[in-house]
Formats: sequence, structure tokens, C-alpha cells
Amino acid sequence: MTTEVTGLSIGGGRSTNDDEIIAVTRRADELGYDTVWTGEAWGRDVFTVLTMIACHTSRLRLGTGIATVFSRTPSMIAQSIASLDVISKGRAVLGLGTSGRLVVEGWHGLKYERPLERTREYIEIIRMALAGQRVNYQGRNFELSRFRLQFSPVQERIPIFVASLGQRNMALTGELADGWLPTWVHVDHLPGMKAQLGEGAANAGRSAGDLTAAPQIMSYVTRNADDKVEARRLLSGHMAYYVGGMGTYYNDLFQRYGYGEEARRVREAWALNERERAASMFSDDILDKLTIWGDVEECRDKLAKYRENGADMPVIGFPHGCPLDASIRTLEALAPRD
Repeated sequence: MTTEVTGLSIGGGRSTNDDEIIAVTRRADELGYDTVWTGEAWGRDVFTVLTMIACHTSRLRLGTGIATVFSRTPSMIAQSIASLDVISKGRAVLGLGTSGRLVVEGWHGLKYERPLERTREYIEIIRMALAGQRVNYQGRNFELSRFRLQFSPVQERIPIFVASLGQRNMALTGELADGWLPTWVHVDHLPGMKAQLGEGAANAGRSAGDLTAAPQIMSYVTRNADDKVEARRLLSGHMAYYVGGMGTYYNDLFQRYGYGEEARRVREAWALNERERAASMFSDDILDKLTIWGDVEECRDKLAKYRENGADMPVIGFPHGCPLDASIRTLEALAPRD
């Protein structure tokens, strides 16, 4: 058994084919990674991809990273995660998040209203359903009567993680969730962010230690100088997509980290469709504090810093366009150790 706990995040969109997903997750299974997380946006849905992974692995836990609380009803999410748990023989983990206004209103055609209240109701309803209870629920967003799952998941309690970065959402996570699944976490800000989780946990008679902190960290282990140039290009491009192209949420986050000028310039360049210029706005300091890149020793040192600052299960991800050999190399270099 390894004493380190490490997760893996893998894309399920068109840029990653099935053979690559299977190759990476099988290797992660062999190396002792704890959980593979995969999300969904405009690509394939998360439960189908995780079912495919379940059929090709034996130990790796399978996490939705994330299923949004706007694209499915809470009853449907309960059915889906319970089905995945049965198919995988007890390896399912449910990651939930609100996504953002751009996705919810533009892609799903729904009003982005009361996201925190909606998350609370989802968690409460899903917990009741997974416990085998008859769900009679009266909330502001949902009123359910007589809903009951007609089968039981393998796990007595399927873990629920919440992807949160805002203060109120983190307080809710601390109060109700089993884990915290943020992305683009600044390593030096991690202790303060965990303190916000602790405040929410304390309100529910819990502590931050009752939750698993699982920040997702874009990573690329290099072999030489040319690799380092490519790593910087891919990581910066991936980051620019979030800061410049995903509404205001991540742009605001980078401003809170103290990168206001860079965030503003990235957004301006992105709005002009100048993608490469937008990516070039990020300094090495930003990349060093929010991603893991460099040679093996540099990357393991950066991963260790995340652990020291409170990451219970750092989740290794790969930037858009990362070739399969670099993904496997990164996976092997950052694998959990005894």
C-alpha cells in the first residue's frame, strides 16, 4: 500500500480518444492512483466515459469531475451514480459543481439562478435517495414526492465532492460534502482556502479534516529544454482558455490571487481572438504557483508543496493537446509512493 494519495484528471472530449483514455487509466490503476476524475462540457457525458473506464480497470475509483447541478435532476444524478457504483463494484465517487452562467444558460438553456441553494438541495436529495429512503422533499428549487431507488449502490455511502472556489460555496462544501474538488488553486493560497472550508465545517459540527482536499493541478513532466517550451505553451494555452474565455469566474479568481493586470490583458486578447497572445501574458511565477511543470525532480518538489499546504489528494491533470507519451511520463513520474 502507498501512503501518498494521488488522483488523476482526464478529459473525455474529442481531443482524447478511447484508446488513450484506456491506456492512461490502466497505467494509473497499476501505479496506485486513488481516483480518476473526468468531466463534461460539450463533449461526451461523464457517466458513459467513467463506465468505459470501469470496464478496463479494477481498483481505481471513478469520480465525476464534475457533474453540474443544472444539467440533470437530483433524482437522475442519484440513479446514474448508483448505477456506476454497481457496475464498478463499489468504486463510484460523485463530484458536483454549479458550472457557470456561460455554460448553463448558453449551452443548456436554463436560468443560472440560486446556484448555492440549488447545490444544497441536490446534495440533500441525492443523500436521501442513495440511502434507500423514500424521497419526499420540499425545497425552493425542488418538490419531490414518493421517489425511491429500486436498487442499492454497493457502497453504504458514496462520497460526494464539491468543486468550489468562492467563499460561500466553500462554506457550503465544508458543511455538507465529503471532499473538495477545486481547480486552478494557487499553492500559496491553499492553506487560507482550507480555512474557509473549516469555517463551514465548524458550523455543522465538523472540521476541515473531515473533508478530502483534492485540488486539480495541470501537470507536464519534461525531458529537455524543447519539452519545457512545449509544456509552457500547452499549460499557458489551457489556462488562457479559462481566464479569458470562460466568463468572469476564473478571471475574478486570478485577480484575487493578485494577478489582476495579467488577467485583464488575457481577457482583452482573448476577446480579440488572439489566443497565442493571451497565453503569452502569463508569467513563469503564475505557472509555477498554479501548475506543475519542469523535470521530474522539479515536479515532485512542486507536488510535495501542494501536499504540505493541505492537499490530501492532489489530482494530476494534463493540458489540452498533451501527447500520450507526455501524459504517461507525467503519470509515472508523479505516481504515489510508499
